[in-house]
Amino acid sequence: MLSAIVSGIQSFFGALGCAVSIIFTVIGASYGTAKSSGAIFSSGVIRPDRMMQNTLCAIMAQVLAIYGLVTSVIISNSIEEKLALYTGFLQLGAGLAVGLCGLAAGFAIGIVGDAGVRASTQQPRLYVGMVLILIFAEVLGLYGVIVSILMLTRSKLNVTQCSY
Repeated sequence: MLSAIVSGIQSFFGALGCAVSIIFTVIGASYGTAKSSGAIFSSGVIRPDRMMQNTLCAIMAQVLAIYGLVTSVIISNSIEEKLALYTGFLQLGAGLAVGLCGLAAGFAIGIVGDAGVRASTQQPRLYVGMVLILIFAEVLGLYGVIVSILMLTRSKLNVTQCSY
């Protein structure tokens, strides 16, 4: 009985990593979309010709959810009933890395998108600066994906399988 419980704990950590990667990135993406969309629509009243150009913020926020989805799929494809504890912890760490980076990037994209869309509506020359800052915010999520993929590739190397 105890061995069945112990062997399930490792898989639990992998499943938890899978869940937190998609949950936190989606929270970040939804915040970034909601925060910047308010500015997009209020600025669209003033300058409707720039409406489609200003949707870049919402699009960049949604890319964060794709980062979490990719990591979740990679983790879920390697979850097994008997998993080494090392592998389960690395899967949890990978999920947390991409999830929390995506959450932070979503907050940054939302705040920059809100201020940037309102400013570039009043002064169109500010649009390029807004895009550059949005790219810097998006890269935060990309860093999390890179670290999580590195962790996931290491999670199966030189691992001794549990014997219980």
